Amino acid sequence: MSEHAHDEHGGHDDPAHGPEPLVGVDAADLHAVVAALAATLHGYVDVAVGVRAEFGSTEADEDPRILALESEVGALNAQLYDLLHERLGLHADLTGMSWGEEEHGDADAPRSDAEIDTFHLGFVVGPPPGTSDLSLESVLDLVEQGGADLAQRLVDVGFEVGEWGASRGAAVTFLEVDDEGEDDDRAEGS
Repeated sequence: MSEHAHDEHGGHDDPAHGPEPLVGVDAADLHAVVAALAATLHGYVDVAVGVRAEFGSTEADEDPRILALESEVGALNAQLYDLLHERLGLHADLTGMSWGEEEHGDADAPRSDAEIDTFHLGFVVGPPPGTSDLSLESVLDLVEQGGADLAQRLVDVGFEVGEWGASRGAAVTFLEVDDEGEDDDRAEGS
């Protein structure tokens, strides 16, 4: 299955993504990926213990054996996600990390600035060649439409999208309220 097979399975119109309960699913392939993932994780621990016995922590983090196994774990996680999505219509968040509420606060509490970040996507667009009814003014509408689609996809896989925006000529600026309740203009990414 390709790395992006979850986007290529034909859309959300098949029964796996429908409103009806799904019965008769053969879970053998799902269990096989989980078994391969578990075996790879056990192998990772064994290799990590050996590498750490040879090197300091910084060198161990960059050891090719560690990096290769991390890549294999990532590929198996993606394969499991794809199978769960294809067969069951689930958008499984199995690779996130969380520590108990008693260790790191309330999971439902508002996110701190350290837990959120901004991301940018930019385009350099010129007018169509030749004569056309299209203008550069229409580009922003298309970018906004794509932004809405992308924001929804992020929400669908489990992220929280508090704000998003599109602009022409400069990065989007979000209005932020500081601790004293005063508005503070902050450029995205600063």
